[in-house]
Amino acid sequence: MRRLLLVLLLIAAGAAAFWWMNRPKPIPVVLAEVRLGKVESSVANTRAGSVEACQRTRLSPISGGRITYMGVKKGDRVKKGQVLLKLWNEDQQAQSTLAQTQVASARKRVGEICALADNAEREAARMAKLRARGFISEGGEEKARYEAKSRRAACDTTRADVTQAQARVKVTKVEQGRTVLVAPFDGTVADIVGELGEYTTPSPPGVATPPAIDLIDDSCLYIEAPMDEVDAPKIHVGQPARVTLDALPGRVLPAHVKRVAPYVVAVEKQARTVDVEANLDQPPAPGELLVGYSADLEVILDTRENVLRVPTSALLEGGKVLVYTADTRKLDERTLKTGIANWEYTEVLEGLKQGDRIATSLEREGVKAGALVTPEEKTAEK
Repeated sequence: MRRLLLVLLLIAAGAAAFWWMNRPKPIPVVLAEVRLGKVESSVANTRAGSVEACQRTRLSPISGGRITYMGVKKGDRVKKGQVLLKLWNEDQQAQSTLAQTQVASARKRVGEICALADNAEREAARMAKLRARGFISEGGEEKARYEAKSRRAACDTTRADVTQAQARVKVTKVEQGRTVLVAPFDGTVADIVGELGEYTTPSPPGVATPPAIDLIDDSCLYIEAPMDEVDAPKIHVGQPARVTLDALPGRVLPAHVKRVAPYVVAVEKQARTVDVEANLDQPPAPGELLVGYSADLEVILDTRENVLRVPTSALLEGGKVLVYTADTRKLDERTLKTGIANWEYTEVLEGLKQGDRIATSLEREGVKAGALVTPEEKTAEK
């Protein structure tokens, strides 16, 4: 009997040792405590947006020609009305001089011919008086009257010649204007295509030709970003937004929506999007924000203060979470009723209470409902 008991004890000890060596080991998980806080519902751009200028124009001369004057260089600040570029136009200047000479000549002819017309009209008046007293024939009076009308018509014609010559001067000035580029607003020269002495041509229809001068008004900037067409109906003018830029890491710039495009942009091999524009509430100092910077825009649709929330990353499919039970040291699956959400937090309407702890390290192997776990406490959330 003693031997049998000894054998049984050895077997039991071996079985216990085998179980101990092969027992399920607790899985370390990161837990987050369910607390009250702010939750925002928001949408963000699908592709990188950019910083744009309220006014930007790509200028090209209306007609082609050789550049004879380049008044600016890249980066220059210019004023409205400042001449930026001129093309060769000596032939048009000669035409303008000729037209001005014709105006002067026509004005001199007006003085001569209209003086003759005045004299003829006075002569016709005298002839009418003489005819009334019977000193001349009716034919003599009519001849004087017709001569006065003819002279007056010639005077009117020469006046019309003056007007025509003046119009020709305006035409030559317009033609010269086709060879000159003038700044339409105050701004900065972003780019210049062409050098002094080179030949430049305007862009023909359907052909993408680089502009001669790219002018930017950087005193007024805004953010433009593409939003998914599914999110577009939720976005309205005036909604608050946040802007982040790669060039300004760690900074979040408050903004508000100023325009939602009334059409959809279809980009090849990408989702259809709607362009949304936003104005910055507090623009950075001059020079900090440059046109062309990449930017991300997050539009805030709704905000809830002091509500129960959980990290969005802790949610499983179907709105479920894994709740840690201290007594059993296991994870229990629980289905939640949720409210608004964003990429960071989700509002909890039903299914949890303040102080519950849920698993957030869902990517770890073995983390599932019923798993035996050991907590790794997460730093308290803000």
